[in-house]
Amino acid sequence: MINFKKGLIPVIVQDSKTDKVLMLGYMNQEAYKKSIDEKKVTFYSRSKERLWTKGEISKNYLFIKDILVDCDEDTLLIKAKPAGPICHKGSDTCWKEINNKNFLFHLENIISDRIKKKQENSYICQLFQKGVNRISQKLGEEAVELIIESKDNNKNLFLNESADLLFHYLILLKEKGFEIQDVINILENRHSKSSRKI
Repeated sequence: MINFKKGLIPVIVQDSKTDKVLMLGYMNQEAYKKSIDEKKVTFYSRSKERLWTKGEISKNYLFIKDILVDCDEDTLLIKAKPAGPICHKGSDTCWKEINNKNFLFHLENIISDRIKKKQENSYICQLFQKGVNRISQKLGEEAVELIIESKDNNKNLFLNESADLLFHYLILLKEKGFEIQDVINILENRHSKSSRKI
């Protein structure tokens, strides 16, 4: 239960993928209900004195993945997937932080952006347009090259082939409609359920 008796309650919004804190807003009971119904974060704007769905103008919505209530039942933590920059000044967060967990997630975003914009001169876009068979074939080629390099002692070549394999794996994940976080979730789930920890 959430205690709205005091009126507005603070709401911390955190990226569900990167764990970065994106912004702080306030909700009343009506804003909370609308957020639940539409699965998009809606605040009560103190300056506008009305309900305000984040992204209603910019389309940079915050899609709700989870809602947690604090121990006093008067503050919310919302884990959300942002559809774009959060701050009205254009930055990823209201604290001018870059919203990346690590470069792997950033690279995944670059891959998505290249495909979405259909950049003709982009290797990613060209490979993606050839379909799953060519992407899978390329991934297989990179795997073989990595195996070959693993038998030698050239660290530079081994690491570069490792990077090539991972890069093409991210493209295949995208083609299949998944993200690296989906794979991480499976690994975390296996670890938590296994009596013999990985």
